[in-house]
Amino acid sequence: MTSESNESARRRRRRSRGRRRMGAAVRLTGALLIVGFLYTAFAPGLSAQDQPLSDTAADGKELYETSCISCHGPNGTGVEGRGPSLIGVGAAAVEFQVSTGRMPLARPGAQAVEKPPVFDEAGTAALAAYIQELGGGPQVPPGEDLAATDEDAAARGGELYRINCSSCHGYPGNGGALSSGAFAPRLTEATDRQIWAAMLSGPQNMPVFGDNQLSPEEKAEIIAYIQRLDEDGDPGGVFNLGRHGPATEGLAIFLVGIVSLVFASLWIAGKS
Repeated sequence: MTSESNESARRRRRRSRGRRRMGAAVRLTGALLIVGFLYTAFAPGLSAQDQPLSDTAADGKELYETSCISCHGPNGTGVEGRGPSLIGVGAAAVEFQVSTGRMPLARPGAQAVEKPPVFDEAGTAALAAYIQELGGGPQVPPGEDLAATDEDAAARGGELYRINCSSCHGYPGNGGALSSGAFAPRLTEATDRQIWAAMLSGPQNMPVFGDNQLSPEEKAEIIAYIQRLDEDGDPGGVFNLGRHGPATEGLAIFLVGIVSLVFASLWIAGKS
């Protein structure tokens, strides 16, 4: 009788384990179905396909399909090994990359280099509008002059620039070398919109400075400082020695002075 009871208990335990496993499998399947439904319903790249495009974005789609689709894929979802997804990068990233000629990419390398743009302003705006409507993302404010205009804006922007930007772009905004063949470009030749777009999108090795890192007011102050750099010429210097300010000029004067003193000493010694 005892052996029969033990066998019955073992069968009940096996049935209980089986029911638990079946329940877990049903719950996992249900969770996957719910996640798949939510992704299908709310993923920006998929939902954007069902929404009609504006006229500007429709023009941008035509340009995209002739110049960008081979690397970034249909609907901006990216192509592995060729180009990343553009869903969520926003109009800012497109405006920076296209207006500076970095995209469409001529050839792969350590870094996309600036070159004459392929598209004019209207074409760039159309591409940016298409990517924006396709997946959303950060946008550059309207207008061409985005610098802050109050009297102390450049001074505040200079402090922000030295904290956040000078380590890569240098104090005079001339750019500089980075690791793995990359480099930080010169800033004084960039437009206000390109600088703002770069801060929002973080191209190449540059970090992203969203509005939670640098407020729009702070971005405008940094641009005011960069404008002042371009207007003032050499920061703190007068002889244009690499646009690095008085440090290089002081070194040059020191070397010239020392060499002059040495020759003068030798000349005096020879006379005596």
